[in-house]
Amino acid sequence: MFKHALAVAIVAVCAGCSTTSTPETVGPAPVNADELKLSLDNSEARMLAVIDRGNLDTQEKLSELNSAIASLDKNLASLKQRNQLAATTTVPLECPPSAIGDKFMLGEVENVFIDELKSSFHTRIDTGAESSSLDARNILLFERDGEQWVRFDVMVQGEAKPPSTFESKVVRFVRIKQEGDVDDRRPVIHAHLKIGKYSAETDLNLTDRSHLDYPLLLGRKFIKDIAVVDVSQQFIHGK
Repeated sequence: MFKHALAVAIVAVCAGCSTTSTPETVGPAPVNADELKLSLDNSEARMLAVIDRGNLDTQEKLSELNSAIASLDKNLASLKQRNQLAATTTVPLECPPSAIGDKFMLGEVENVFIDELKSSFHTRIDTGAESSSLDARNILLFERDGEQWVRFDVMVQGEAKPPSTFESKVVRFVRIKQEGDVDDRRPVIHAHLKIGKYSAETDLNLTDRSHLDYPLLLGRKFIKDIAVVDVSQQFIHGK
């Protein structure tokens, strides 16, 4: 079809030229059909080649565009997945720092184990008392290897059963002011205590506490810098 249209156009141009020429002008040489056909074929081939190159460039651009779209779709899907994960993840709230820091809590009464006596005692935690005291009976001072020692009885099984006798080195003596301005001189021993999971060391002065409710008392020297007392509670660390 393309060849036919091109041939008709060329013939028309030639015909026009022949009709407008004057009788005195010599006309062009006759058109060779084979040469015309070859020229048309060459022109068609060149035009088709141009069209093919254009189609190839278009296909390459379309391929690049499709690749870019696929990459964007992949990134969008990944972003949606991350957003969904972030929406379902619970961020833990940061708790405010404890008002008592690294100190542990004690109730007004706690169960305290004394390692040297291998026994536990219901103990009064008393911020009003300065030192700590243990109920001891039949206190007897003696000397061993040139050092002061003490022998004493403790009612580890209660008042209804016989006491257990212990001996310990005296680390010092302390004077406790009693009612009526009477000073009570007491021997002091060193002891290892355990309250729940907490272990500590402290000094205990020995005195008869049979008239008091609790055989062991822990005072401010023990509590200071390590514990806070909540007097509204008892046996926070278990009986």
